[in-house]
Amino acid sequence: MIIVTGAAGFIGSCLVRKLNNQGLMDLVLVDDFSNDLKNKNLEGKQFTEKVHRMDFMNWLEENHNHIDFVFHIGARTDTTEFHQSIFDKLNLNYSKNLWKKCVKYQIPFIYASSAATYGMGEFGFQDSHEIIERLKPLNPYGQSKNDFDKWVLKQNDEPPFWAGFKFFNVFGPNEYHKGRMASVIFHTFNQIKESEEMKLFRSHNPNFKDGEQLRDFIYVKDVCDVLLFMMKHKKDSGIYNLGTGKARSFIDLVKATFNALNKKPNISFIDIPEDIRDKYQYFTQSNMQKLRNIGYKNSFTTLENGVEDYVKSYLSKGEYY
Repeated sequence: MIIVTGAAGFIGSCLVRKLNNQGLMDLVLVDDFSNDLKNKNLEGKQFTEKVHRMDFMNWLEENHNHIDFVFHIGARTDTTEFHQSIFDKLNLNYSKNLWKKCVKYQIPFIYASSAATYGMGEFGFQDSHEIIERLKPLNPYGQSKNDFDKWVLKQNDEPPFWAGFKFFNVFGPNEYHKGRMASVIFHTFNQIKESEEMKLFRSHNPNFKDGEQLRDFIYVKDVCDVLLFMMKHKKDSGIYNLGTGKARSFIDLVKATFNALNKKPNISFIDIPEDIRDKYQYFTQSNMQKLRNIGYKNSFTTLENGVEDYVKSYLSKGEYY
């Protein structure tokens, strides 16, 4: 039996599909299941049981003998939320409790960290345990993820295998419910449909031209491939980056979306909202050598190919993965 927390969400539901595609159907899905739009992510997927996230710790106490693996993908992910107490409850303390259960019952454990932990990138983007204590995230979401990473590294008692993954800019199907926090590709697709143009944030940093802010965009199917690799690998516990290792500009991303729709690019620029301007990352690029060193050999989907698959196979058809 495999646990997936955050199972109705974007990455969690795609992971459920990947597990099903591998013939793994004995899944327990953990989430709050109160969002009807989000629940559509689970339609057509095979699983054994759904458990509400607030009931899950008690459920785990009663059923731990049947659990082979835990994927802890669930979290509050809104980078515009600034109430630290919300993240302490849903991200930091919930994750600590789940870690302790996996230690107690010796269950392998993979969890989602975030590239938001790197802040402005002043210490680089190397997934070395040595720099984690010094990182300065720009918002409470990133802080909650880094706080858990720091806590994990101080633990003497560990699950038999564990890995944390710093997800970079993940995009792909099953994010219809995410609203403002959906990927730029999702927003680009919808803006093009409505107005035949896309408005990008202009740069407020003299080192970057408008639209040339750089991020490491990774297709969600590649993220799931890495998670499945690690579930089977079950060695080399630690915290890893999960991006492509190649930063691309927002203009590249938007042009790829226009191209996938067979339309000529039409891009304009607007100011970054005041509430996030001083917390805006202008550059992220994962160093992926650590994952390669333990044997992950798959190549990552190019930005253009990922956008084309996302737009043509899912967004244009209103389909789910």
